[in-house]
Amino acid sequence: MLNQSFAAPTTTTYNVISFGAKPNGITDSTKAFLSAWSAACASPTATVIQVPKGRYLLQPLTFEGDCKSSHISFQIDGTIVAPADYQILGRVDDWIGFEGVNGVSIIGGAIDGNGPALWDCKASGKDCPSGATALRFSDSSKIRIDGLKIINSQMFHIAINRCQDVLLQGVKIMAAGNSPNTDGIHVQLSRNVVVINSSVQTGDDCVSIGPGTKNLWIERITCGPGHGISIGSLAKDLEEEGVQNVTVTKTIFIGTQNGLRIKSWARPSKGFVQGVQFIDAIMQNVQNPIVIDQNYCPRNENCPGQTSGVKISNVLYKNIRGTSTRRVAINFECSATNPCTGIRLEDVKLTYKSKPAQSSCVNANGKSSGMVVPDGCL
Repeated sequence: MLNQSFAAPTTTTYNVISFGAKPNGITDSTKAFLSAWSAACASPTATVIQVPKGRYLLQPLTFEGDCKSSHISFQIDGTIVAPADYQILGRVDDWIGFEGVNGVSIIGGAIDGNGPALWDCKASGKDCPSGATALRFSDSSKIRIDGLKIINSQMFHIAINRCQDVLLQGVKIMAAGNSPNTDGIHVQLSRNVVVINSSVQTGDDCVSIGPGTKNLWIERITCGPGHGISIGSLAKDLEEEGVQNVTVTKTIFIGTQNGLRIKSWARPSKGFVQGVQFIDAIMQNVQNPIVIDQNYCPRNENCPGQTSGVKISNVLYKNIRGTSTRRVAINFECSATNPCTGIRLEDVKLTYKSKPAQSSCVNANGKSSGMVVPDGCL
């Protein structure tokens, strides 16, 4: 677990309203937020940026380091809202970005990405922009997000990219179950990240774990609707960093498409997955409770006839219990050229329609111990 202190001896407070922000949800407060950030960033002491109750309209913006202050906290008591016109955010990568910052905390509050209009556009088959990630941290360290609620992001809700020493706790993420590409929390190229005591309801992965993730701890997460907790997709690129030392524990999946998933494209890659522990999970009517899919090839583009180069090894599934909505509850479909090794099932009980479910193993090697239902095919 990550053990770090965010306490600081003295603080200077900046209120966004004193910089011209209007809590009416209509007036553009972007300049005021950036001005408050500039003042806090330049301060030699620890700082707090206060966002009082009310609704604050923000255009796409980026809070940039390098700051003199080593502790900057956003204390949010109100709601930050995106423009109603989805085109404004739709053609940028990120709505609220933090780049190259150190010691930043976001405490409380809510962020509303106004995503449904863009989702409707996509569902209609029209020519629509891809959409923005609501909140992204890049190239940053000692980051804390505590008690934040994010709803209806156009795409990903929170992205952690090239960061280290990150703590997310008490986060609540909500979007429609049919909303496209609205991953709750995405982590990639980052190390020492902890996600605890949070709930995610989205139309895509609750937590997605990308290449270059190392030392990730996920604990007490409730997921659903959504696509579960996924390592991948991997093998998007030939030169790709691996995923290692991931622990997912004390999780609950309710009506999700997947539970615990590892997936890679069926194409060459130098990537790998190793040292993963899935422990103490409850599945409630989950389509695919335990799944490794190394033949991921949506629309059969750029991958037919190929096999995945991603090497998956040393993955533990321990004390996984609950119900599957499909007969095959454990499905290991590994690479023909790089079979999975060191897969371990320990004390697993998954049922289908009140009867033992089934398991399927292709190119998967490992062992089962304790009570394993369905019978392990390893």
